Amino acid sequence: QVQFVESGGGLVRPGGSLRLSCAASGIIFSIYHMGWYRQAPGKQRELVAAITTDGSTNYADSVKGRFTISRDNAKNTVYLQMNSLKPEDTAVYYCNADRRLLAVVAGTDFASWGQGTQVTVSS
Repeated sequence: QVQFVESGGGLVRPGGSLRLSCAASGIIFSIYHMGWYRQAPGKQRELVAAITTDGSTNYADSVKGRFTISRDNAKNTVYLQMNSLKPEDTAVYYCNADRRLLAVVAGTDFASWGQGTQVTVSS
């Protein structure tokens, strides 16, 4: 059974930083493309960043230059380093995986999601 456990969220002031982690189980992690997504209240879930099996990355325009996605295949974990946080980054953050990169980019075909981790940026 595929499972994702996200952690590392919290309350941070504007301009602050957080590092999110997502531990995956039930998949051969190294052969899956990974994505971080977020859902703010009243909004649709959106892709924040993606990382391919060979380490190539892609970011939403709203987070380019501020967020960095990385992966550790030995730990079955994907990370999201978030710097220069803004109030509009407030959301529940999730990760997910697929062997098809287009599916990760689209973010709509996943059978299940983890519980997510809440990020709140507020003064």
